[in-house]
Amino acid sequence: MIKTFIDKLLGKGASASGGAGRRRFGKREEVPASVHGIDPQLVDRRAFEVVRTLKEAGYQAYIVGGAVRDLLLGLKPKDFDVATDATPEEVKALFRRAFIIGKRFRIVHVVFGRGREHDVVEVSTFRAYLDNSAAEQVAGNERTSKAQLAGMQHAVDASGRVLRDNVWGPQEEDAARRDFTVNAMYYDPETQVVVDYHKGIQDAHKRVLRMIGDPASRYREDPVRIIRAVRFAAKLSHLGFTLDPKTARPLVECEPLLRDVPQSRLFDEMLKLLQTGHALATIEQLKKLGLEKGIYPLLDIVVERAGDPLVHAALADTDRRVSEGKAVAPSFLLACVLWQDVESGWQRRLEEGEHAFPALQGAIDEVFERRIGDVSGRGKLAADMREIWVMQPRFDKRSGNTPYSMVAHIRFRAGFDFFRLRADIGDVADGLVEWWQEFYVTDDARRQDLLAQVREEQRRQQRAQQQQKKGQGAVHRVAPARRAQEPSAAPSAPDGEPADMESSGDAPAKKRRRRRRKSSAHGDAGAEGRPTDGDGNSGGDAA
Repeated sequence: MIKTFIDKLLGKGASASGGAGRRRFGKREEVPASVHGIDPQLVDRRAFEVVRTLKEAGYQAYIVGGAVRDLLLGLKPKDFDVATDATPEEVKALFRRAFIIGKRFRIVHVVFGRGREHDVVEVSTFRAYLDNSAAEQVAGNERTSKAQLAGMQHAVDASGRVLRDNVWGPQEEDAARRDFTVNAMYYDPETQVVVDYHKGIQDAHKRVLRMIGDPASRYREDPVRIIRAVRFAAKLSHLGFTLDPKTARPLVECEPLLRDVPQSRLFDEMLKLLQTGHALATIEQLKKLGLEKGIYPLLDIVVERAGDPLVHAALADTDRRVSEGKAVAPSFLLACVLWQDVESGWQRRLEEGEHAFPALQGAIDEVFERRIGDVSGRGKLAADMREIWVMQPRFDKRSGNTPYSMVAHIRFRAGFDFFRLRADIGDVADGLVEWWQEFYVTDDARRQDLLAQVREEQRRQQRAQQQQKKGQGAVHRVAPARRAQEPSAAPSAPDGEPADMESSGDAPAKKRRRRRRKSSAHGDAGAEGRPTDGDGNSGGDAA
């Protein structure tokens, strides 16, 4: 007992072969279908096929993780993951289209179908539960220590964060190294038995999200678990799930650990928070848990602007599309979040005298540099966002070939959906949105009619403007005529000089200068034709 206490102080785990180790890894319970009540019709046939293929080859295989949790709750899982005792190389050899991916966790993607209709079943190998004190340690992270990590199977950094976890072990150890109890259950679709080591079924019934082991230690092992805790709490909140108090308590304290996580991984985790159909609930959870700032700079902006009409509409629209099984793109949501930055930068540049299109491009470049940086601001995401933004002023132009080139653009639908969201919040006229909607879906004959209507509308506006200018001009011409009736009044020409008056009416007749005859006696030149100086004097010498 004393030895166990000392080992605990030193952070040493009990041997997996001993009784203490068995208790540490939980007690195996096999729950039959009559108890758990999972509907086998909810199981994806591709996941069933992967399990069956592995079992026929002599390996253990189970559906694992969130899919089992959702099945227990009567939900149809979006994704199905499989866990097995076969190594990645052994799994790959059993399937025609299978690919080993990852370095931190080596897993296999088994691909079914092709193109946009393809599906992926992720297959992972049971991992051993290893104490961090027994792992190899490196000073840097995945990027700075890439060469050193190349030959390691289990490695941690100075803070205890796991950088490599590719040591295979038995199922009970694999269950212990998973995060939440409701995500650590294994389901065999052939026998319909659920294997549970950490009372995950009980927690699912109680609607509790509880971390396996000491939460603070688990967050140090992988700080991304902080984000996963928020995501699961948001995803399951509508079903009444809440975070266990012991699991929630260290979240704020451990949040600074996220600074050591690669920015690319944080960016991906942020997208999972916002694009899994629970974006608005995620914002609420972040505020509730005190994590509204500090996870990722761009996520801080989303939380800060969640109440803005356009951003709130975009978050709600994303949730709606996911619930309807429609695709969502991060470029669209982020374009909505950062539109006010683009607009303000564009307006500032216009006021400084830049032309409209270069000013817009400059504003976009500035936003990429300031808000997104090098993580995804130079790839496809940036290109899609730029096209959405550049389209917005072009919707105002409905003449020539512009409408045809717009609807033929590969990103027109995204740009138009963005335009329509702006109309929903009153930033764009509804009539303009309806015009583009009809132009997009109709045939060429109707498109010609729509363009003709726009031309006629523009002609009417031009005639109205011309008539308005003529009316204003008539008012200005009447005033000088009235002043001319007064002897003392002298209208002025546009350059400020006295205006010549016609000899009609009471206006005085214009006097004509009589030409002086040349004097032959003295040889003096006439006044005409001689240049004068600045004072009006003749340019010659005085007589």
